[in-house]
Amino acid sequence: MTRRRSRTLTLLIPLSLVAAVAGCGLVSGEADDKGGGRSFTVAAAGDILMHPELVDQARKDAKATGDGVAGLDFGPMMAGIKPVISKADLAICHYEPVMGKPNGPFEGFPDFEVPPQTAKTVKDLGYDTCSTASNHTLDHGYAGVRRTLDALDAAGVKHTGSFRTEKESLTPLIMDVKGVKVAQMSYAYGFNEPHRLPKDKPWLANQYSLARIKSAEESARKAGAEVVILSIHWGREHYPNPSAEQLAFARRIARETGVNLVIGHHAHVVQPMEKVDGTWIAYGLGNQIARHEVPTGLTEEGVIAWFTFTEHGKGDWRVQPRFEPTLLQIPPDAESTADGGTAPVTDDDARDYRLLDVPAALKDDKELTDRQRARLRLAFERTEGTLLNRGAGQDGLKPLTVLPE
Repeated sequence: MTRRRSRTLTLLIPLSLVAAVAGCGLVSGEADDKGGGRSFTVAAAGDILMHPELVDQARKDAKATGDGVAGLDFGPMMAGIKPVISKADLAICHYEPVMGKPNGPFEGFPDFEVPPQTAKTVKDLGYDTCSTASNHTLDHGYAGVRRTLDALDAAGVKHTGSFRTEKESLTPLIMDVKGVKVAQMSYAYGFNEPHRLPKDKPWLANQYSLARIKSAEESARKAGAEVVILSIHWGREHYPNPSAEQLAFARRIARETGVNLVIGHHAHVVQPMEKVDGTWIAYGLGNQIARHEVPTGLTEEGVIAWFTFTEHGKGDWRVQPRFEPTLLQIPPDAESTADGGTAPVTDDDARDYRLLDVPAALKDDKELTDRQRARLRLAFERTEGTLLNRGAGQDGLKPLTVLPE
């Protein structure tokens, strides 16, 4: 296809912060490119991976709010990012695990089975669609894929990357975004052992190759897509730098396909963004929300990537990128306190798991201690440094919201 060019520390914050963060608005960083035609915005964030500790938090929150389904309410935990996600014209989540039944039983690593109640929270935050191809897609076989997609359907969230039927797998996901036909594709490098694609259902989940991505893009274009966004599950876990394979494959995608934007996942830590031959590549957005067995500080940091698409002549879409750092605050436990967990909880200590928009938390809460403020600033500055370390700043990558003084 011919290319269209021009183209480890833990934050500990009082529960009182949540209300302030949830009520904040988008501060700054809207597109300054006014010379084009049609335009729309896209927000995309990192892996949603509900470990057992987060399910326990949802159970605790349901008791406090009286809301939720089957005793689980994931809303309070993730409310901090809603002001940003809900403002995008198209918001894309990456849903990594398999959903179970509302009353469980639920499982963590290695074969995830998480509450389907999370689908409603994804919708309530403002997400329109989710990529579902990951190394965990086949953790519970066909039944797990079906439960996951049924739950997303019930919540009104579109999806692609795994499928219930062969016909579904061959049908491009194309959405009308402010009058623009936007396609989303989702692919993973592979699936965790011992899980494999069933011989009678090879279409159950997308495993990537350049040929498959090119074919899917061509199908989307034939179906009317004007913009194609690729969500891709790749790279090495817990490495902030993209692997040689990621770098090489990104260049082939940019040079040999017409994909307009590549959004990466899987590393569980933020990785850089880079413009390759006119195409923006977000190598890894970190975790949106996850609670790994051993938190590293990096695994609690994530980023919401914000892209403004503007048309400059028919088929010539230029993309302006922005970023908004996020941070999951986690309460202390026996493994993360020096004395084995016997010390009293202080005002610096988090009582609950809460996902925060970092600049909004810094700007809107005046009760932060010096320690809390320092942790937030570290998350912002470290995320920014990682995102820019392949020269993205020279190509226009900036914060969506400037780091407050």
